Amino acid sequence: MSESVLYVVSTPIGNLGDMTPRAVEVLGSVDIIAAEDTRYSKRLLSHFGINVRLISCHEHNERYQTAKIIERLHHGESVALISDAGTPLISDPGYYLVRKVREAGINVIAVPGACAIIAALSISGLATDRFYFEGFLPAKASRRKKKLDELSDMLCTWGFYESTHRIRDSIDDCLEVLGANRYIVLVREITKKFETVLAGSIEQVQNILQNDAAQCKGEFVVLVEGNKSISSSLICSNAKTLLAHLLKELPIKKAVAIVADMYGHQKKELYNLALTLKQG
Repeated sequence: MSESVLYVVSTPIGNLGDMTPRAVEVLGSVDIIAAEDTRYSKRLLSHFGINVRLISCHEHNERYQTAKIIERLHHGESVALISDAGTPLISDPGYYLVRKVREAGINVIAVPGACAIIAALSISGLATDRFYFEGFLPAKASRRKKKLDELSDMLCTWGFYESTHRIRDSIDDCLEVLGANRYIVLVREITKKFETVLAGSIEQVQNILQNDAAQCKGEFVVLVEGNKSISSSLICSNAKTLLAHLLKELPIKKAVAIVADMYGHQKKELYNLALTLKQG
């Protein structure tokens, strides 16, 4: 490709049929591909007959590789960034590279495709007018429970990724913090051979995992229904805390818009609270 561009290219989560023709074309045309794990990516590229040089770009070397990639781009080369699976930067490294490339005045272009959280949300049956994505919960139980407690008051749908090693513990903690009756959707191995969707109360999903070891294997997206026990006329404590912090840096209108979008509260109520906080 003649133009210096950083392409952020989505790859399949598991089903190779989800690779888009545009992704194949771009990956086959760039000068170099920056991959999270070159060993894994070699197999993907080989399947599609793509023979382009790979370099590693992961959380441990991203800053070093960013300088090298920008140097290549300045010399007229084009670069594609891919992750192990799905859309790069979604719970993966890459934002530092993208920001620095943009700051260098070089174009960054998305090549959209598969994304586990979006795919799971689309089949969950949960509200999608707004949602919050946490990424991965903390590995330690105490920190995980604290994070779940912070998320518990959200009125919108929210979700996180989880691994086979911690899925039971995470669901157990969800039951303890959120209660037995909160509605959740557990999407396992999405787009893959053993894709499974479990929907119901946390207690129901927990029972399935306890009695069927096979349902604990693979990669998971966990989606949680927003808190229906909180009246829309009441502003939850987490929203109040966030609003107070935002008001230190942002205008009232902007701070209110962010909190309203995240927690689903009415802007009028938040605006009145913001005025009170400002006066205080």
